[in-house]
Order: sequence, then C-alpha cells, then structure tokens
Amino acid sequence: MTPTSHEKLGLALGLAGVLLFGGTLPATRLAVAAFDPLFLSAARATIAGLAGLIFLLATRKPLPPPATWSEFTLAAVCTIIGFPVLMALAMVSVPAAHGGVVLGVLPLATAAAAALIAHERPSAGFWLASLAGAALVLIFVLRQSGAQAAGPGDLYLLGTVVAGAFGYTLSGRLSRTRPGWEVICWQVALFLPLSALAAYALWPHSLANIPASAWAGLLYVSFISQFFAFFVFNAAMAIGGVSRVGQLMLLQPFVIVALAAPVNGEPIQLVTLAYAAAVVATVAIGQRMRVTRG
Repeated sequence: MTPTSHEKLGLALGLAGVLLFGGTLPATRLAVAAFDPLFLSAARATIAGLAGLIFLLATRKPLPPPATWSEFTLAAVCTIIGFPVLMALAMVSVPAAHGGVVLGVLPLATAAAAALIAHERPSAGFWLASLAGAALVLIFVLRQSGAQAAGPGDLYLLGTVVAGAFGYTLSGRLSRTRPGWEVICWQVALFLPLSALAAYALWPHSLANIPASAWAGLLYVSFISQFFAFFVFNAAMAIGGVSRVGQLMLLQPFVIVALAAPVNGEPIQLVTLAYAAAVVATVAIGQRMRVTRG
C-alpha cells in the first residue's frame, strides 16, 4: 500500500525527528564523562521544563482536560524519567555506537505498544518487515560485541527501549487531539517541580572543571532531545501513525554510529554501511505495508 501525500508529510517529519534524536546518545556520552548520569537526567528535564513552561505561558494554552492528565503523566514518566535515566546510566559503560544499534529494536517495541494502547493494527507484512529489520540490527550487535556477554549497560538499554516505546506511543496518541509541541510542553512542565528539586539535590560540588564538550552534550539533550525533537516527532506520529513513523527509528542506529565517529571518536566500519543499506531496505518495504488505525 503506497502512503498518501498526508502520510508522506508524516514520514518526512518522522525522518527529521530521527535525525534529531540520533544525536542523543553521542551527546549523552559526552555529558556523562563529566556529569553524574542522574544529575544529567534531572538537569535536562529542568531545562526543557522551563522552556516548555515559557511556551505554554506565551501561547496562553489552557490546562488539558482532566481526563487526559493520567495519560500525560504516564507519558512523562516514560519520556522524562525512564528513557533519559536509563540511557544515561547505559552511556557510562557502553559506547554510543553500541547503544545505537541496541536501540534498533525500538521500532518493533513501538509497534507492539501501538497495538496495545493506540489501537493500531499493523498487517502481517509490516510485522515481517519490522522483524527483519530488528533481526539485522541484532545480528549487527552480536558482531560488534563478539564474545562479550551483555552487561549492565545492555540491560539499561533494553529498559530504555521499553520506556521509549510506550513514551512515543502515548505521546503520539495525545498528539492526535493537540499539536505535538503542546504535548511535550505539558509533559516537561508537569514534571518541572520534581526535576528541579532533583537537579538541586544532585548538584555537583564544583562546576569549575567541567569541559565544554560536556556542557555541549547537556545543552543538546536538554533543548533538542528532551524538547524540540518531540515537536517534530509527535506531529509525525499524529499524521502518519505511531507504527509507521515509529518504524523509521530503524534508521536511528546508523545515524548514531555516523555521529559517534566525529563526536565521540568511535570509528565507522564498512560493514556498518552494509547493514545500514539492508535496514533501509526493510524500512522501505515496511512503509508500503498496511497499518490500520483505530
């Protein structure tokens, strides 16, 4: 089934979101070299929360209906606490490129979450394409890891996948009835008191020796990863559907690998490019498969 022009707009926005989110792991890797991962997670949520509050006040947005508060809270738990905290803990012990390929199973997890809570029904062909893409990514991970067993970093990454899948799905469902930027603004603003209190409690003893690269990583994950990227990706999911747009996340591992070379000094291998081409093919096939939206 060929996507409509409306769905193509959603896919274009989704691709832009993938590129923006692709910088998250390399930036987090830079930041945790100097900042405690828990402080980093609290600080990014605080900065994003202040930005979100300013946007909401400037646009004079009314409070969301009380019936949606529980959904906003659950989405925020996933996107503001679960995903960033687990990712930051993982980046303490694993390279950004390795983390990126583990996140390759995120689209499959997002499709499963969409089927559970967003009433989307991907076709068998869509599932097969997603499984093929996820299998390619997992083979890539095994090649990269060699004989090394999965450690705590990989377990944190798997938790990141679960939190991300439900966070994206809930945010995408909320974005069907309001702009995507408003959804993330309410999420970060809702948790601003908690995140600010946590940032204060975890404040480093000294900021004098923090390198510029760590500050750059903090600013990126605060303004882009935790805030602006959701403007784009939430809108994409509302237009194109959670499952279909979420499948574009299969491309994110290779965005991360490409960025990890200049940002983190991690080398790119030719085999990575071959796997990237194969995953792109599965995404192209999957985009032509039917996804029924409830």
